[in-house]
Order: sequence, then structure tokens, then C-alpha cells
Amino acid sequence: MNKIAVFTSGGDSPGMNACIRAVVRSAIYNGIEVYGIRRGFNGMINGDIFRMESSSVSNIIQRGGTILKSARSKEFTTKEGRQKAYDNLKAHNIDGLVAIGGDGTFTGANIFYQEFGVPTIGAPGTIDNDLYGTDYTIGYDTAVNTAINAIDKIRDTADSHERVFFIEVMGRDSGYIAIPCAVGGGAEIVMIPETKTSIKNVVETLQTGWSRSKTSFVVVIAEGDEEGTAVEIAAKVQKEIPRMDARVTILGHVQRGGSPSAADRMLASQLGIACVDGLLQGRACEMAGIVNSQLVYTPFIDTITKEKAINPSFSQMISILSV
Repeated sequence: MNKIAVFTSGGDSPGMNACIRAVVRSAIYNGIEVYGIRRGFNGMINGDIFRMESSSVSNIIQRGGTILKSARSKEFTTKEGRQKAYDNLKAHNIDGLVAIGGDGTFTGANIFYQEFGVPTIGAPGTIDNDLYGTDYTIGYDTAVNTAINAIDKIRDTADSHERVFFIEVMGRDSGYIAIPCAVGGGAEIVMIPETKTSIKNVVETLQTGWSRSKTSFVVVIAEGDEEGTAVEIAAKVQKEIPRMDARVTILGHVQRGGSPSAADRMLASQLGIACVDGLLQGRACEMAGIVNSQLVYTPFIDTITKEKAINPSFSQMISILSV
């Protein structure tokens, strides 16, 4: 393992730069030449590959986003596209890859290894925290704190105007952001893809709250909930309770940006080093993660296919705390 390359792919997340920094400096520490690939698999196909030095990653640990940029690549889903990517890696004599991303990134890397034998170790870079094989993903802690900060402000105006706020957070297939936001933000209701919360349940909870003289409510909704978006859910509840004074806030991509928290910087640094170590150990198609405070390597196929379940007691916690 003489030369490796690092790239980021899929949705960006706070802490990706800290992970890039750790990969670059860990490689240099181990006497390995390290290259950066801009714009993920697209950059690999287009040959956007460049040598990185220790100074390349100076003063980036505190920055959100990714200095290597990120992009989704339709061309990489084709055999021809992957052949171009392989040819460009071989032109630079690159022996292994570090991929910072989520399940789509690892799916592509897994196929790439099967076809061309280029070993890849992954770091879980996604705010959704939905990857099997790690307790936390890079960017998750920052995203949750960003969302809670917004919810705290919304609760102030909800209380002042005695309104119901329907707040949508990210999580297309996962409620991992919504749950801590609901608990930490003092929400009365949380709606996530993993559990069914009907409009009838929402209506009953609101009416019960009003009967106990509650005057304002916060409903946290993961964007992938089966009842629809926050706008759609608010409209359905409004139809059942015409007197309700409701507002909708969609936090959106603000959750992906911003300076990473200390926890995310620590996690990203630890996993970046672990990725380089994994390549040096001869590992391939595995994701570095932290489970019960221990470093583990999980096969890509498991991170892609196995479900990372949410503790059901968390939803019960919200019911207890909103009484």
C-alpha cells in the first residue's frame, strides 16, 4: 500500500473535512502518498485527482461541508464509467481508497471492488445516522444540535402566539434526527418512518393537551414519515381541527451546514485514522465505525442491507415527557 486516495460522496455532512484531514495526515505519518479526488465518483471518472500534503488540510477541521466537493454520479452506475475510474486510478498508481459517505457511496465502492479489486475502506459521513455498524455517523451530532437550536427559537414564538408548529427535519428513511430533536426540543409529538403515527393520534394528542390547558405545541416530523411532509400533515390535522392556529417550518439543508461540533470532529478524526489503518491491514469493502465505544469494521454489504433500529423506548420517552 504505497499510494491511497480519499474522496467524499453523496450528501455532505459537518465533519467531513476533519475526516479528510485525518486520512491525509495518517497516510503521511505511515509513509504513504495520499491523493484527493474531487467530486466523488465523478472526479474519479474525469481524472480530477491530485496529490495532497499535510499543508493541504491545514485550517479545515472547523469548516463545514467538504473541501473535496461532492456529487452524485450516474456514469459510475455503468460498467463503462467504472472502467474510466479504474483507468484513472491506475494512471496514478493508487492502491486503495478511503470513501467518506453513506450507503450509496458504499454500494458503488462494493461493486467497484468486485469488478476491479481496488480495496476501499469507508467512513460513515451522513447526518442521518442510519448506517448499520456504527453508533454515530459523522455530522449527526452537529445536525441534531443545529435543529434543536432552531426548535428552541420556534418554541418561543409558538408559546407567544399559542400556536401549533409542525417542524420538518431531515431523515428520508430514518427518525434518528427527529427523535433527539423531539426529546431535547420538548416536542409533544414526533412522527418518524420507523413507527406509524396516524393523523388521528396527532389530533387526539393535541385535543388532550388543550383539555389540560396547554396553549402551544411542537410536532417534529421526519421528512420520510408515511403520513407525508410537514405541509401535508399540517393540512390533514387542520381539516380535523379547523380552529387550530398552525404554522409549518421546514429546516431543510441548514442541518447539513455549519462548523462541526467537538463530538463530530473527534469522531471524524478517529475514523479517518481507522480507514488508513484498515487499508494497511489488508481490509477491503468495510466501514470503520464506533460501537459501544469500540472501533469496529463492518462489511459494506451489512451497512447497506442491515437495518439500524431505533430504540422503541425513545418514542415512549416523548409521551411521558409531554404530559
